[in-house]
Amino acid sequence: MTMTHHHKKQQQKQEEPAQAKSDLETISFGDRGPEKDAGQPQRHSLRENTESTTINTAIKNAPSYPATYYADPDTFSTPQMGRKSRSSDSREPTLASGRGQNGHVNGQANGNMNSHIEMRRKNPSFDSPTAASQTAHLMSRESFTLDDEPPSTPHTQSNHSFFDLPIQDRRNFLLLVLLYFLQGIPMGLASGSVPFLLKSHLSYGQIGIFSLASYPYSLKLFWSPIVDAVWSPRFGRRKSWIMPIQMLSGIGMIWLGGHIKNMMVAAGENSGAGVWNFTRLWFFLVFMCATQDIAVDGWALTLLSPQNLSYASTAQTVGLTAGQFLSNTVFLAFNSPDFANRWFRAIPKPDGVMTLAGYLTFWGWAYLVVTLGLAVLKREEKTKDRDGIIDVYKSMLGILKLRNIQTIIIVHLIAKIGFQANDAVTNLKLLDKGFSQEDLALTVLIDFPFEIGLGYYAGKWSTTYPPMHLWCWAFVGRLAAAVIAQFTVMIFPASGVQTWYLLVVIAEHIFSTFTNTVMFVAISAFHARIADPVIGGTYMTLLAT
Repeated sequence: MTMTHHHKKQQQKQEEPAQAKSDLETISFGDRGPEKDAGQPQRHSLRENTESTTINTAIKNAPSYPATYYADPDTFSTPQMGRKSRSSDSREPTLASGRGQNGHVNGQANGNMNSHIEMRRKNPSFDSPTAASQTAHLMSRESFTLDDEPPSTPHTQSNHSFFDLPIQDRRNFLLLVLLYFLQGIPMGLASGSVPFLLKSHLSYGQIGIFSLASYPYSLKLFWSPIVDAVWSPRFGRRKSWIMPIQMLSGIGMIWLGGHIKNMMVAAGENSGAGVWNFTRLWFFLVFMCATQDIAVDGWALTLLSPQNLSYASTAQTVGLTAGQFLSNTVFLAFNSPDFANRWFRAIPKPDGVMTLAGYLTFWGWAYLVVTLGLAVLKREEKTKDRDGIIDVYKSMLGILKLRNIQTIIIVHLIAKIGFQANDAVTNLKLLDKGFSQEDLALTVLIDFPFEIGLGYYAGKWSTTYPPMHLWCWAFVGRLAAAVIAQFTVMIFPASGVQTWYLLVVIAEHIFSTFTNTVMFVAISAFHARIADPVIGGTYMTLLAT
């Protein structure tokens, strides 16, 4: 009788394996904890456990929010982080789950190098069904078994152009471009235009003091956990920071616009003693932009669909590049009296078409208008998922302990050695050889639209190919670009710049920009794939820094 019953059960298992596996795929456990063997990619499977207490514990400790997992051919073995994790037997891939002190699920699993499965915890909504009910429903089926592994999750790639994206993704992409663009406005001024305009008031040493104003972008990792952990449920995790920061930045730019001319003169008085006060004001403005960047980076992980996350790096490239280019190259051109008198005026005047005071005032009001529109028109998804400040700092330290994170940090530290000289010195050497500043400005102007367009296509390619593969291909190309740049300097014509040589310089700049842009977009797309949205600001800032 027992054997007959066993035979029937085995027959049922053979008849309904697909249904059981399909239901198994609805169960997933978020994982943000450092693994026992963090160097291996994660392979998530359910194994049979003969002890009934294991199943009871799984139901009891099931998470209170759903999570999804999907295949990723470019997984760099970086798990989503958390405060606690349990160890599992590395010989037998298993999935252990438990609930941490703050209500988060902690799970871990080990697997081989061919797995390519990445766990991504999604932000829960208030009205979402619980995974506990899904687990209980699955286990109540007669055909339920833990003997077989669930089928591999199919890899969902997106090879869509912008106009093929879902309408919501398109709107959110444009919102990200706008927010990144606004960040680029003061950054372009602080890092390029203002130091150039200060040359008539300050010495090079004093201008070096002003360069301290751009440091917040390099130090933002230290307060990024606060941005992830402290927020108001009424406004949303990210809008709680973006809205007040943009308002303060807008007010600050309007105030600077009314006082900037006198402040630049005062900065050079008393042997440059006033440069410190001038630097503090710009330090505050850049600090606001850096903090906003943390929030926007984290928001980008949830604004776009998982299969279109690579477009977040495209939005960053297009927005920041356009904002910085407008505040640096374009502003300096229209601020130049020579440029304005040559192209826009019949009667010469001592001032340019655009002044720094007017530029700051205009964009200060633009900040306030965008902030108002963001408050009224954009609603952020509600979530209960919250980590404490200390917990996020611990998560950040846990991320740094992962072997593969340490590896990629080393790669980032040494990767630019091969082409750093090309990026920093090529233009200076061309100027030393006799290349005019007007020709160099023309080269930069022609190069800009290519950088914007290539940023878009690099994001599209990151959905077709594994981002790290794309990064490696672009890395080789960037090394080749450095060699080509060296050759371009060597063949500088003795008779002066001619049309053919100007075209060579433009082509060399475009190729160098192409490889640089692809590398940046690809690595940013990779960071977006492996980052946990709950601590997305900290995760993205850590990897980018």
